[in-house]
Amino acid sequence: MQQKFEFVRLVGNERRAGSKLADVSRHWQGNKERHLMISPHDDDAVLGAGLLIQLARREKVPVHILIVTDGSMGYCSLDEKDSIAEIRRKESFECYQNLGVPKKNIIWLGFPDCQLSNHRGRYPAADNDQVAISGYSGLQNAFTYHLRKIKPTQCFLPTWNDLHPDHRIIYDEFLISMFHSAGNIWPELGEPLEKVPYVNTYAVYCDFAEPPTLRMRTPISYLENKLKAISAFRSQKQISSLIDNVRHCGSEEYIRAIDFKLYHPSNYRNQFEEKEMFRMGR
Repeated sequence: MQQKFEFVRLVGNERRAGSKLADVSRHWQGNKERHLMISPHDDDAVLGAGLLIQLARREKVPVHILIVTDGSMGYCSLDEKDSIAEIRRKESFECYQNLGVPKKNIIWLGFPDCQLSNHRGRYPAADNDQVAISGYSGLQNAFTYHLRKIKPTQCFLPTWNDLHPDHRIIYDEFLISMFHSAGNIWPELGEPLEKVPYVNTYAVYCDFAEPPTLRMRTPISYLENKLKAISAFRSQKQISSLIDNVRHCGSEEYIRAIDFKLYHPSNYRNQFEEKEMFRMGR
């Protein structure tokens, strides 16, 4: 039975191991470290990263949970059809507070569940828009605002390879919003970030598109607390198979770091230069 903390990060052919996140994490920033967990639906972050949230709190890293959708399509009983959004909101606060996240750090954006394709980008808000910020709406508007407000050093969200279309949309919209947040665009949303935060993915429904780069193992008590937190979602009877998977896999989680390769012409210049041929004499 696992009774110790173990972290292993793979960096190319190198294997880095330690007993703390700070020992193996890329570009750890000490007391400036701040983590932002993007949860398309209220239960995604705890299912895919419930151990990581606890581990960050163990190292006194502030954790913020950004829940994107309102959960209004997640009813499993007709009796809860009209009240499910408020039920899930309460369950979310119970869940993440059980993991040590303060209530003020649990942010409910409230975008309509299963309708995110209608909220891509940024656009002027209608008078009755419930998710408007500074007169505008859209996922990129909300993400840019909260990135500038929270100023995370690392962000975590579900892999783009996920089956759920909401997860795919949020992956695309959040990544471009990271670059917006560090630029001068849309000044009414706050001061630009000094630098783009590092981004990582966790798995919920489907496997990673490419192998993960970080493994975390914890004492069994951390798994028990993760399962207790998940159990707060009493209304979500359809996730029972996901809970069984969490229990079966034990007290370990995997994360994949995402590296951005920005385009620069010089990267390809030498490939197109005429090369001199040398004839070897005998």
